[in-house]
Amino acid sequence: MAGTNSERILLTEGPAIILVHPQLGENIGMVARAMANFGLSELRLVSPRDGWPSEKARSAASRADHVIDAAKIYDTLPEAIADLNFVYATTARDRYGYKPVRSPLIAAETLRTRFNLGEATGILFGRERTGLTNEEVALADEIVTFPVNPAFASLNLAQAVLLMSYEWMKTSMGAPDETSFHALEQKPATKDQLQGLFDHVEEALEARGYFRPLAKKPKLIDNLRAVLTRPAFAESEIRLVRGIISSLDRFTRDAPRGAGAPENSRANKGDDSGEEL
Repeated sequence: MAGTNSERILLTEGPAIILVHPQLGENIGMVARAMANFGLSELRLVSPRDGWPSEKARSAASRADHVIDAAKIYDTLPEAIADLNFVYATTARDRYGYKPVRSPLIAAETLRTRFNLGEATGILFGRERTGLTNEEVALADEIVTFPVNPAFASLNLAQAVLLMSYEWMKTSMGAPDETSFHALEQKPATKDQLQGLFDHVEEALEARGYFRPLAKKPKLIDNLRAVLTRPAFAESEIRLVRGIISSLDRFTRDAPRGAGAPENSRANKGDDSGEEL
């Protein structure tokens, strides 16, 4: 997904997100935004309390209009999942022996495998206040639950959808450390360029009386070289640092510390134009 906006592809594949009797339009909108963040687009709403369409949902979706516009409305949960082959139900409550319980990681991997096989899948999310009923969970194939603080297990609707959407996106990555964009490649500085930087800094400091007492100069030089070699400079970074030093060189070198710029310097002429480094 790196590059200019024109090169970025809008991801829209994956399991359907099914909200069972959602209450507030704002929450539905935040769910749509979370889905769009991680490449999901199929939103199904089972009898939303405040009706549909909802301008509050669209506003909260923060331009995830493709999710809002394509949302499908159903009167009952069985109707909403009738065409699906496999469904997860999300819950934070213990359902002992009721259904197989999976972590988000395993659930997302299972959904990806089934998606790749051409199956239609979905994830159920319950009401904001009470979640899914036992009867609704019974319509799912398996349960997915999140590793949350046992003493504070409540997630809001958008948070729950965000977590599952994130796990879904991760299953499309080639490696755990893969990222959607990378830092620009920098050409490493040569030893000659580094030596030029050392000489430049040393000469500038010498002119300003930095190496005091003089007997400690060799040790100070060694320390300075150690500091400047630690970051493994790129060529552009060498140019930046030397540009800074050159900028400081506009000030007099033989005046006492804090004496400021010479009378004929750019600073005293009121010229505040920048210098390209």
